This record gives sequence, structure tokens and C-alpha cells, in this order.
Amino acid sequence: MGRARRARKIAAAAAYGGTGLAAGIGALGALGYGVLKAEAKVARRIVGQPFDGSPDDNGTYGSGVGEPVELVVLGDSSAAGMGADHRYQTVGAIIANGVSALTGRPVRLTNTAVVGAESSGLELQLANALDQVARPHVAVIMIGANDVTHRIDKAVAVRHLETTVRALRELGTEVVVGTCPDLGTIQPIPQPLRLIGRRWSRDLAAAQTVAVVEAGGRTVSLGDLLGPEFAERPHEMFSADRFHPSPAGYARAASALLPSVYAALGVWSGERSEDRAPDSRRGEGVGPVAVAAVQAVRDPGTEVSATQIAGQSRGPRGRWAVLLRRPRNPVPQVRDPEVHEPEAHAPERGTAAVATDSESKDTPTDPAPRHTIEAD
Repeated sequence: MGRARRARKIAAAAAYGGTGLAAGIGALGALGYGVLKAEAKVARRIVGQPFDGSPDDNGTYGSGVGEPVELVVLGDSSAAGMGADHRYQTVGAIIANGVSALTGRPVRLTNTAVVGAESSGLELQLANALDQVARPHVAVIMIGANDVTHRIDKAVAVRHLETTVRALRELGTEVVVGTCPDLGTIQPIPQPLRLIGRRWSRDLAAAQTVAVVEAGGRTVSLGDLLGPEFAERPHEMFSADRFHPSPAGYARAASALLPSVYAALGVWSGERSEDRAPDSRRGEGVGPVAVAAVQAVRDPGTEVSATQIAGQSRGPRGRWAVLLRRPRNPVPQVRDPEVHEPEAHAPERGTAAVATDSESKDTPTDPAPRHTIEAD
């Protein structure tokens, strides 16, 4: 079964109250769980002891005129900032300062994320946040890693996330969800646990994307965003416990989320996702949400949100979604055709035209008709 089908099944099970084990990654069965349990014990011995907590980053950031922009952060230890040295290094604080700089208004951050939280804890976190701010302008959610490591049924985890997103959207709050990171990038964790974790976390991230977009939010793939940097500079990107990100790691995650927060608020040159057509030269496109979700998992930093085609929000394979890459780097000028250039690699089937390395991601390719995303 392809990842797009699994994502649809898990999200559908979440929506209708079923369980997702048969449709999800639990198909590895008892043997897979046994291996996971044994290897997890090894991982706990390898990874350093966790910190006592995280910085309290609640408060007002930036300055300016007008009422503060109300930002709420929900989620697990990554949202709480475990591993940061002080409050200005958390993802929430970095986003708050960024929004303030662009809007010219102060930003009031309310962070109710809990270290070790699973998706089942989101509703309580939201209730705690709404006790402090009745109608947030934007909410950022980072969740999923603990659902994977604790072997929570994917449909159950996704249902809690979707319920939280719908509750926020009913308040008029914009929602940006950083989907489950790729746990296969954590180098101290031995194989085969890393391979299992990679598959489980990627499938959960794809299902989260389907559910969040259906609920009216948008997602940003965190994927293996920190993987290459962690492998090359582990002492810089990891915190002292060798598991949670360092301040540099949190800055990297915030840089992926911040452009989508700008777009959600409509403060990035007045632009929201629906305000511009996707650029196929960057691998952007429109297609069924499950297919967009799978492509986003493969490409960290990619945003997925709902869109319409010919006035219709849904097609034969579900809700239409637009896949965008933010920030948008300039597309290189077309070179003189007389100059010999190495032949480009063909894009992987099931994806829009995406370059294979960081230096060629913006190389123009033949535009796909209507900027569609091909089926998985």
C-alpha cells in the first residue's frame, strides 16, 4: 500500500472514530513491536538524560503600535523548547519576534506545550491557552514524535490533532502545524529502530497533513529538516542530551515555520497561499491532499494547504491541496543553450519536478500542465 493511501485511510479512520492499525504502520506486527521495544531500551542508554524542563517563553515580544498579535503554541518538547538555554531561543519566541518585525506590532506569546506530550494532550493544552487568550490570531502546533515512540494508534493521534485544529478554526484562528519529524534522522538511535522510526513518523506526518488540511489548517513538513545538519555538526545542532535540538536546531525549525505563519496572517506582502499560483519550476503544484502530503514528507519546509480548482474544493480523490515552498528563492536565469550543461536527473515518479540536491532545487524544469502534482 502506498503512503498516500495509508495517509487517506488513517485520516479517514480518525474522522470516523475507527482505529488505524490495520491501515497504518502497525502492519509490521508483533515482531516489529518486539524489535522496537528492545532497541528503544538501547536508545535510552545511548541518548543522554533529559533536561528538567524548558524555558518559560510566555510574554510579549517586539514593539510597535496597535494591539498585540496573539500567538499560541501547542505541542510537545519541541514546541516547549526543551534544550534551549533561554526563552528567546525557542521556536515560539523566534516566530513571535519575526511576526513583530514584519507587522510593526508587539506579539503576545502564549505557550502551553508540554514536554513529553502526545497528541491526546492537545485539547487540554488548547483549553489552558484559551483561559489566557480568548481568540488567538494564529496557533503553531508541533506534535507527533511521542505518538511514534509511544506506539500510539495513528488514527487516534490524528483525531486529537484534527479536533484541536477544528476548534481553533471555529474561533477564526489561523493554524500552522509542523508535522511529525523524521525520527530516522536521530543518529544515536541504532538500527533497525531508526528505519522503523523513519517509516512510522513519515506515515504519521502524511496522515497529519491530510487531517489538518481537511480541518482548515495548513501544515509545514519538518521531515528530516535537521537530519543532514545533525549528521554533519552534531555538537552544534543537538542539545546536551543528544536527542533534542539545540538553540541552532530550533532556529532551523522556526525558519521553516515562520514563512507559513506570515502567509497565514496575510502579512507577507499581503500574500496568502491562495494569492499566487504554484510554480512548477520549484516542484510546487496542486493535487489531491494525500498526494501532496506524501510529497511534503519527502521535502522538508514544504507547506500544504487547501485550495480549489474551477471553484471546486474536492475532486474524485478528496480535497484539493496546494503545495508551496517558502521562502521563494529566485529562479535562476535560463543559461545560453549553446553552453554545455550536465544532464539533469529525471524527477522521481509520483512527485512534481524536484531537484536532487540543494544547489539545483530551483533549476527550471518543464512545467507540468496546470501545475498538478502527479499521483503517488
